[in-house]
This record gives sequence, C-alpha cells and structure tokens, in this order.
Amino acid sequence: MRYFLALLLTVGYPVYAAEPIRPELPANESVLAVITKLQPNQAVNLGDAKLVGDFNDVAKKFHLHKTGPCGRDYSIKMCWAADRERALFCGANHAVPHRLNDVWEFDLAALTWAMLYAPDNARDYTGLGKDYSDVRFTDGVFITKRGGPGIIAHTWWGLTYDPERKELLFLNTWVTEQKKMVELLKGDVAELYTGPPLWSFNPATASWKHLKQAKPYPREIFGGMLEYIPDLKGSIWHANNWQMQGTWKYDPIANDWTNLKANGGGKAFEQHAAEPEQVGYYDPIRKMLIVHRHKSTHHFDLKANAWKRVLYLDKDSKDVPYGHDAFSTFQHDPVSGHGLLLDYKANAIWAYDPDKTTWAKLKPEGDPMPTGSKRIAYFDQKRKIFVVNDGLKVWAFRYR
Repeated sequence: MRYFLALLLTVGYPVYAAEPIRPELPANESVLAVITKLQPNQAVNLGDAKLVGDFNDVAKKFHLHKTGPCGRDYSIKMCWAADRERALFCGANHAVPHRLNDVWEFDLAALTWAMLYAPDNARDYTGLGKDYSDVRFTDGVFITKRGGPGIIAHTWWGLTYDPERKELLFLNTWVTEQKKMVELLKGDVAELYTGPPLWSFNPATASWKHLKQAKPYPREIFGGMLEYIPDLKGSIWHANNWQMQGTWKYDPIANDWTNLKANGGGKAFEQHAAEPEQVGYYDPIRKMLIVHRHKSTHHFDLKANAWKRVLYLDKDSKDVPYGHDAFSTFQHDPVSGHGLLLDYKANAIWAYDPDKTTWAKLKPEGDPMPTGSKRIAYFDQKRKIFVVNDGLKVWAFRYR
C-alpha cells in the first residue's frame, strides 16, 4: 500500500485522505477492552450509552435527548452499515407517544447513540398531526420543509442498508388518509403518487430523499420485507398474502422494479414463501434469504429463484422461537454462519443452523439480558457480537 501511495505521488496524482465518518465519536477504550475479552457464549452489560445530536424542540418534547430512540412497536429493526461500522435505526410508533421521522445511529465502540436527523413535527395515526405547517404536497408526495417524509410508518422488516449507495432504504407504507391530506394542503388529488413509497436516507449528509418509480412496481403492503442482496446489487421487496404475492427486485441504479417470479408464482409460491411480518437476513455464503415467521422457517435460494418452507411447526411448539417483526429480531452471525434470533416475548436468544435446518435455544453465561419492553438489537459485524439496547442500557453477547 505504501508503495502504491508513493507511486501516485511520484507520477503527480493527488492523494486524498479518507473522509471521516461524521459525527466523529471517540472510542471508549474500556468498553472495547471488555468486548475483546468476551468469550464464546458469554454476555456482559456494557453500561449506559451516551447521547449526541442536535436535539430540536420536537425531540426534547418527547425526551429523546434523555432516552434515545428506544424500540417503537413494529419498528425494531436495526441495519448494519459496514462502511460506518455502526447500526442505523428509524421508524414510527403505532401512535403513542409519538410518530416521528427521526433517524439514529449506534456506535458500539463509542457506546453512543447519535441522532442524525432530528424529527420534524409529530404525526397522528391517519393524518399529518396537529401541526402540519412543515409539510408540503410536492410532485405527488408529502414532504417536509427539511426534505423528510411527511408520512412516517412502521418499518416492520421493510428497512435495509445499501452498502453500494451507502444509504438506508425504507419502504414507508402507512394508513394515512392521503386524499384528505392533499385536500387539507390545497393540492390536486389527481397528482397523488400511488407507487411504492420508497425513501432513502443518506447518513453522510443526514438527508432523506423520496425515490419515485414508474410502473411496473410492487404493492405497498404492510409487514413486507425489504432486504439488500449484494449478489443482485439491489434489494428485494417480498410479501405473500392477499395484498401481494411476489418477490421483487429494486435496482438502485435504474431506479426500477423487476418481478423475480419466484417459484414460478401460483400455488408453489403461496405454499413455500414467507408470509408478512416475518424477520430474516441474507446469507452471502449460502446465497440464501433465511426467514422466520411465527413457527415457520423459509429459505429463498437465489440461484434457484425459489422459496422453500423448511420448517412448519404447531403454534404451541417449544422447539422453535416465535418470529414476528414486532416481537423478534433475526440477524446473521458471519462467524458461525448461523442466524441469531431474539424472541422478545420469551426473552430468549436462539441460534439457527441453515444447513441442518435446526434451532437451538441458547443459555448465555454472565450478565442476564435486559427485559425492557422497548428493546432493539443488531449483530455488530465489526466486533462479532450480538448487541441489545434497552433504552440507554447496552448488553452484548458473543455466540461463537
């Protein structure tokens, strides 16, 4: 590497320093020392995270400068951003105590939550909230003066990070009475965009952007799955219920959608594909989506372009965890090649072996896992550990 840099200088090419990740957060060396010493099947409480950000009046009204983001009903998915070595989070509560379009980032090394985008005004369940003075109806879309989504939804499992574009993608579907809101803002209902409400968030610029596509495109259902697939250089949007039956690919370069026609469609797809409110991840070695929904486990084989339901157990079975995007999170552990699922209802972590199609309930040694009702969790691929955030409390578990 030093030879390459010297050669560039010799021939006159400019050499630029890498842009620092902002906000710059100093590492907490004592925390890193504890993480480094963590042995397989050991867990530890790392203490309380710090909070940084430009907390506006809306954030302070809801005490975000004291609590951090916290889990938000059907919004509990965190997305790992490898280039930033941090995990991103956003999404709205059902209604109480707020519906906000703020975006957060968690840095384990610094033991810090950073608010990247302070919330615009709070929205209500079917409308734009008591104060909608910050919302404009422009080009068929509700957008705030600061460029954020004027309508904000649960993420369900419809949130992912595109490492090529270095952007968070959110298929932002909600029950807002849009035609009434257009009229409220003195707009033309005929201009209302009816395609999938796909938004991106760029953490480097701390900015939202609406991504409008032309037909064909998938339905904007509730509880669907959006997951980046590096082998496709794009993301898939998937659902299997009465609203939509299909697995679609989103191409960020062309900004368009393609129906992959998985399983050839029809009864084969209906029988084997995961239903909405699922949780899952992409396994880049096996080239499979690994998905769990209630007591059923599904694989989507990228090469075969087909779903297969590999496990289907009774709802009362104790042999598998409960999979649901409001009550569990399912993350890939690249060290073991297994999936780690946190079942919030049972307060238990399970490991899934995709080769054997078997689940194993884990019994971590060390500090007990927190039991709060507002937890969010992710797998930190830099430090190879599973992390649970309970408010400001941080708990870490090394599986293998």
